[in-house]
Amino acid sequence: MEKRGEHMDLNEVRKKIDELDVELLRLMDKRMEMSLRTKRFKGEVTDGKREGQVLDAIGKKARGLVSAEFGGKILSELIAQGKELQKKELVLVGFQGEHGAYSEIAAKRLENSVPIPCLEFAEVFEAVKKGELDFGVVPVENSLAGPVAQVNELLMESGLHVVGEITVPVHHCLLAPPDVDYREIRVVYSHPQALAQCAGFIARNKLEAKPYYDTAGAAKMVAEEKPRGAAAIASSLCAQLYSLEIIKENIEDHSSNTTRFLVVSRERGKENGSKCTLAFATAHKSGALFSILKIFADAKINLTRILSLPMKNGGGEYGFIIDFDGCDGDVKVKDALEKTQKESGMFRFLGCYKEL
Repeated sequence: MEKRGEHMDLNEVRKKIDELDVELLRLMDKRMEMSLRTKRFKGEVTDGKREGQVLDAIGKKARGLVSAEFGGKILSELIAQGKELQKKELVLVGFQGEHGAYSEIAAKRLENSVPIPCLEFAEVFEAVKKGELDFGVVPVENSLAGPVAQVNELLMESGLHVVGEITVPVHHCLLAPPDVDYREIRVVYSHPQALAQCAGFIARNKLEAKPYYDTAGAAKMVAEEKPRGAAAIASSLCAQLYSLEIIKENIEDHSSNTTRFLVVSRERGKENGSKCTLAFATAHKSGALFSILKIFADAKINLTRILSLPMKNGGGEYGFIIDFDGCDGDVKVKDALEKTQKESGMFRFLGCYKEL
């Protein structure tokens, strides 16, 4: 049996070193993110006792070619860098997925933002509710694939406020490791929404679509595991982050493909906005929804989105999320909201906000 690593030439060894260097940078970035998050749980930037414990532990765990002394020097520099970042007025913004996701692209629109990846949408909402993160940026609808049901359910239930919206043009790329022959690609991995947005391209090229939890996560997996004959559908940013080759750009079925994101916060927005979002449930009787929509029609308030969602009480009832143009400080909007609250079984004004 051939031993792992035999017959490697100089170029292959250097390639492995380059890959390890990139991975080290990713891990250092991840440590900085966690360092910023720890600031939310302690009053002071410097915690001498904790730093001593960390350095002592790394000294005891040094067993290989990296000596305890050298490992300690590296870790001391990382701790110092983390403390410098903690002193800055940085805004921690949660998004679902891995780095390179379209949600991260949206999160970067916020000033002084540090995008923090979360595995699930629920994790984004929970971390914002607990104050571990300042904001969350979540996709609510795509121009091709429609609403993101789970996010809208969380919006209705979470108690968080909407403080901004961000619209991101979505241009998908077919990505594969540099040494893959594009003619051998048979399978593509990506988030179900992205697969739906590229359905025509996938069908024309006779590719098998395999759903993955995240576009960027699919790109990361393809880069690391290199499954045979496989590629990922993700952003061009993922090609840079995970050293993948762009086989083809702009593979979405329509060039107008966009995703709308909402920014959620524990606190209400402080500035007057131009759009509002409202969640409500109607009484379980005929004409109940019509009577509420008529309130907005009579006030000449333009509704830009109406979404129905089944309530989780098991009674067959539906809740609704509506977006409309206007400011909650306007008299006619205030009046419409008051009338709607009287007609509703459940009423939650989610926020008034601007496009960022």
